[in-house]
Amino acid sequence: MKRIRVIMTLLGLVISGLLLPVFAQESGQERATNLRAQLAEVEAKQTELQMRQQQLAEDLKPENIERALAGIGSTHPEDLREQRRRQLEIEKKGVESQLDTLAASHARLESAIASADAIKYQSAGLGGPSISQTENNSSAVRNSPAVTKSATHRRKMRKHRRH
Repeated sequence: MKRIRVIMTLLGLVISGLLLPVFAQESGQERATNLRAQLAEVEAKQTELQMRQQQLAEDLKPENIERALAGIGSTHPEDLREQRRRQLEIEKKGVESQLDTLAASHARLESAIASADAIKYQSAGLGGPSISQTENNSSAVRNSPAVTKSATHRRKMRKHRRH
């Protein structure tokens, strides 16, 4: 009886040892898939907001503000123009803030995807990049020229518009 229990326990350990990487890989694959879906959503939202930002930049041109208020009669049209400009500026700052937040989310998601892929490959025994390499890559993504350049460009553009 005792031998059967020992054999069953050993058999259970062997089977769980063989199946655990499969389950870890599956959940890692699911995690990576979910993260990629989130990344696609973030990229779609970024594209949408960038188009809105371009439209706001066009709407902020004095001739377009003038055209937008052409049918409205007022004894103080300059006040109406200034109010319209302020509304557009406020909306534009909100869009820029959302774009900054999405850029940070984009970088975090890319880092998380790289980590999930590394874990998936390690659990499958494929010898992908180590977790420490993935962490180095994720910091490289956060500090990548594309992310840094876009944030720096937006700050410069805001500063330029204020003057």
